[in-house]
Amino acid sequence: MSFWEYVGNRHQQLLTDAYQHASVVFQCMVVATLAGVLIGVLTYRSEWAGSLATTTTSTILTVPSLAMIGLLIPVVGLGVPPTVIALTLYGLLPIVRNAIVGLRGVDPSLVDAATGIGMSRPMRLTRVELPLAWPPILTGIRVSTQMLMGIAAIAAYASGPGLGNEIFRGIGSLGSANALNQVLAGTIGIIILALLFDAAYVLVGRLTIPRGIRV
Repeated sequence: MSFWEYVGNRHQQLLTDAYQHASVVFQCMVVATLAGVLIGVLTYRSEWAGSLATTTTSTILTVPSLAMIGLLIPVVGLGVPPTVIALTLYGLLPIVRNAIVGLRGVDPSLVDAATGIGMSRPMRLTRVELPLAWPPILTGIRVSTQMLMGIAAIAAYASGPGLGNEIFRGIGSLGSANALNQVLAGTIGIIILALLFDAAYVLVGRLTIPRGIRV
């Protein structure tokens, strides 16, 4: 059976796996973004705290994904829980680092001007600093998403959702007629999803970043 024949025969299952893959990555990115920006907001004013946040999240990223999921299985079981926890943790570093860099890069004179017109610290943060730091934060989100697209495939090891199941089934049946087709279908599906997500982020950037800041 050719690759395209395999895709035609299995398109419903492939679409289901692709939807689950995209869904778990999107949901984990939402959580990682909220947590990462919050960590950045809490630590960017202090060199020590910022370094600690960056070092901690980078240390998490050095743990092999298969080992991370394997360590989580005895604690939270199989399926979605270890997948969500692992992906969220892996997604933090680029967002935390870029949030800290972006917030520290805001022109102090703009913050002083906001203070001068009576803005409180929360108002300065939400109306001046975070909007100006949004471009690097969005870049961090894009990088995290691309990483998680690939890492999410490993979740199939813990019976997690997504296209990784197709890849693992192919690897587990090497030598069979459709083993290569299964691996190719899962891999190409993940690449397509990654490109679609990145295109969506480009659109978000064009809609949310003023032209002057983009330039």
